[in-house]
Amino acid sequence: MEARDPELKKELDATLHARKELGDDYESALIESFLEKVEQRLDGTVDRRVRRQLAEQQMIVARGGGKPPRSESSFGERFGFGAVSLVLAIPLSAIGVANAGIEGLVVAWLGIVGVNAVHAARGFPWLRGKRDKSDWAD
Repeated sequence: MEARDPELKKELDATLHARKELGDDYESALIESFLEKVEQRLDGTVDRRVRRQLAEQQMIVARGGGKPPRSESSFGERFGFGAVSLVLAIPLSAIGVANAGIEGLVVAWLGIVGVNAVHAARGFPWLRGKRDKSDWAD
């Protein structure tokens, strides 16, 4: 096995050596300590990659390369938005029924469906319709 991180390999060797010396009683503590070091190393690597990617995007924008690429809404974002809207639908429905009866309930749900439809249309360009800059010109 080829080690990509020699420092981490040294830590693993030291942990295994300490286990041999201390015995099985300290095994869980040694493993937890080693895993914390791996987690710190992983967090540092991810942080560096994210910072580098953000810096690259900022350089592209600064050089006039246009806007940074906008990611379309992911499944997680859509699912989260739907879940939050359903959770908020409960008190909105209760308020609508308490104040205006069945008509209030219908209005509340039309609002909920409308907000979700607009959010869903963001992810589908053909639903939004294409507008040129000339459509907004004076």
